[in-house]
Amino acid sequence: MATVLSTKKLSVSQKQLLLGAKMSFVEYDAIKIEKIDIATAPPCIENAIITSKNAFLAIKEKVSITNAFVVGSKTASLLQENNIQVLEIADNASELAEKIIENHQNKHFVFFCGNKRRDELPIQLSKKEVSFEEFTVYKTKLNYAEFKQEFDGVLFFSPSGVESFFSKNKIGNAIAFCIGSTTAEAVKKYTENIKIATQPSIENVIVQVVKKYN
Repeated sequence: MATVLSTKKLSVSQKQLLLGAKMSFVEYDAIKIEKIDIATAPPCIENAIITSKNAFLAIKEKVSITNAFVVGSKTASLLQENNIQVLEIADNASELAEKIIENHQNKHFVFFCGNKRRDELPIQLSKKEVSFEEFTVYKTKLNYAEFKQEFDGVLFFSPSGVESFFSKNKIGNAIAFCIGSTTAEAVKKYTENIKIATQPSIENVIVQVVKKYN
């Protein structure tokens, strides 16, 4: 029986995907999220850029959003459930920036992000003179844990999670299952034994694991 480590605690339905495939797993949260006060942000926002669920959860009770430009289908679904119109969805921030530049260049945007956000989106928007302001609404803190056992696979969901795991552990011969190319780039410092999900979702990462070991 293959045993994998998830660097994010899984939902009941996500665990069932592994258990249904007769796989053993260990889970922990490699990162912790801390909200940051955004008293200076405008209360009503016409066009918001949101690249993670954490960003939305940090501002959900504090601002009103009309239109959203989003990374990830799960984040988009969460916004729609909260009656926010999603105008663009992309698999990563760079792709979202391209869609904004191509289709919405004359709009003004408010970009909500974490303290470890990557530079691609703001750089791309700035180069094309797209108007935006940025608010850091949460901090990502590394949650260190050391594992003595060896795993057949390790599931990674963010570059910060990669940094946290490898601060205390080595991956050995295990396969690194990554949610997307950005996370995979972070893992490449430590191993070339990588599989990337075909869609940027936790469920699809698990699907890749099940396909590999069944």
